[in-house]
Amino acid sequence: MTDTLAEEYPEAAPYIQKAVDEHGEEWVLENYYKEIYPLKQVMSVPEKEELPFYDEAEHETMTEAERTEMYQAWGEYRENLRTGTKPGE
Repeated sequence: MTDTLAEEYPEAAPYIQKAVDEHGEEWVLENYYKEIYPLKQVMSVPEKEELPFYDEAEHETMTEAERTEMYQAWGEYRENLRTGTKPGE
């Protein structure tokens, strides 16, 4: 993890580094919005493009609208699990 990232995101950098150590950079990039980005609710978290190992020519990222849609779908899914209903019921 670069010093700059640790300076700009002191709370999130250790979580990101631990995920890199345990799973590798590719896993972090692939699972960023699912596993790390939700921390943004409680702390400042870098955008995926700010990670030092992110390469825009090789990796994809989501727009704000795509992330919102994904999190809304997850919320609906969890609500369906909680209530034992199927979508549309």
